[in-house]
Amino acid sequence: MKFPYSIVKRPAYPVFILLLCLLTTTFQSCKKKRSDMANILFKRTQNIVFKQLDPDDFAVVFKHVLDSDKANLTNPVRIKTYYVNNDYDPALFLAYFQNGDFKTMLDYFDKADEHGLDSNMFQPQQIRALASKFYSKNGIKTLDEAYHDMAQLELLTANSLINYTNYLKFGLINPKRIYSRYFMATKRPDSTSIKQVLQARNLKIYLDTIQPNDPQYKILQKAYLSGTVIPGLSKDESQRLLLISMERLRWQNKPTEVKYVLVNIPDFKLDVMDSGKSVLNMKVCVGQGRNMDNAKTLIHFDDTDRYDKPNPHETPMLNSVIHSVQVNPVWNIPESIANKEIMVEAAKDPYYLANKNIDVYKNGDKIPDPETIDWSTANKSDFEFKQKPGADNSLGKIKFLFNNHSNVYLHDTPAKSAFYKAMRAVSHGCVRLGNPEGLALALFGQSDEYNTIDEDMKSDNPAPTDIDLPNKTAVYITYTTCWADSTGVIQYRPDVYGLDIVLYAHMAKILDNVKPNVPTLAAR
Repeated sequence: MKFPYSIVKRPAYPVFILLLCLLTTTFQSCKKKRSDMANILFKRTQNIVFKQLDPDDFAVVFKHVLDSDKANLTNPVRIKTYYVNNDYDPALFLAYFQNGDFKTMLDYFDKADEHGLDSNMFQPQQIRALASKFYSKNGIKTLDEAYHDMAQLELLTANSLINYTNYLKFGLINPKRIYSRYFMATKRPDSTSIKQVLQARNLKIYLDTIQPNDPQYKILQKAYLSGTVIPGLSKDESQRLLLISMERLRWQNKPTEVKYVLVNIPDFKLDVMDSGKSVLNMKVCVGQGRNMDNAKTLIHFDDTDRYDKPNPHETPMLNSVIHSVQVNPVWNIPESIANKEIMVEAAKDPYYLANKNIDVYKNGDKIPDPETIDWSTANKSDFEFKQKPGADNSLGKIKFLFNNHSNVYLHDTPAKSAFYKAMRAVSHGCVRLGNPEGLALALFGQSDEYNTIDEDMKSDNPAPTDIDLPNKTAVYITYTTCWADSTGVIQYRPDVYGLDIVLYAHMAKILDNVKPNVPTLAAR
């Protein structure tokens, strides 16, 4: 009985010893690295104070500085967790002090205005002043000063580098926090991205890799730096528009699929994109906005416009996947439209419902003679309304379905006249298609499914038909008022929903509050 036991247990000792050795080696390596701080600083400056540095005493001071200055850190919990897990090692300070990367970092910070940012957001003056003390033989007078300034410089460097990275890679503003109807998957900084920043050692290569390299971004950036005036706008408003457009391009919410459907709300256009090129373009109608007369601009706006107060019919920004279509759809009329429009019209004309092919239901049962009801006094919550398939159906001959919390979709429409207007923010929130048949062909291709769609749309006796899309296709409903077209010419569309106004107000609040001469970390 003991023999099998001894066979199993014997290999455990070498494994345990190996793990112990690895842990001990790692710990000793960390300790050795931190112990080198005295030699590194003394060798560079010949300041006798540095010969007395003790890594354990420094760790105590660093912990105190971390705790006392956490309110001034952008990501205090994640930053502290990182340094606790790394035994309070001032890795950035030691690396940058040795290889001159403090200058490299500050050179990039000083050019932050090329991205519409303020270099003072990254505290270059404070970093430069502290770093210079360590390069001078007499800059640090006491051991306590060395410990505190080293800890403060490590934190300033870490915090500023994280902020710089986050602003360039993810944007200054989180769109989900400022927009009421924003439902796009948008990557934001997390513990992993912060760890990558703090572990970057070849700083120039790292800082080069995080610079936005989207061709659109570079064109708008060049226009911003050169003071380009966009036709129809003043120079001041052009600068503001380019500023917020670069910010939108920094948001990590862009399509990654080879093929996808893209709707741009302010442009009233839909494109089917395939391998980076538009293979289908059409006019669309979108939901009504709160700034359709373009009365409020980026030059003149109220402080209250910092808060997004959408028109009830605005089309939401979202991304999803088109999974199916319904040909000759039934329109389940939303309660808000039924109460505010359908019942109002039925009260004026008792035959309005019959003429519009609308059935009325109460408690799930169809009402045979809805024209006998006095709709001016009827209880609005008692009834449901459904419009049958046909030429007058508000959804037209086809609708394209994708999961979303706003209950919107892409659909055909019998109201074709709106497509001849410049202002096409006319719907209740869904996206009306100027060429629904073209979209069906672009998604289904020449297939049996498409042939069924084509035949059913032409039917004289329409009935609803649900057809799954074999190759599910991503759809992005976006909001972009400024971009460079295929020839490099900058295009502009009016801010129909006032979302530019909201974004600029939030960006301006941050940029205007930058105070270059006020230290952001606590003094000793």
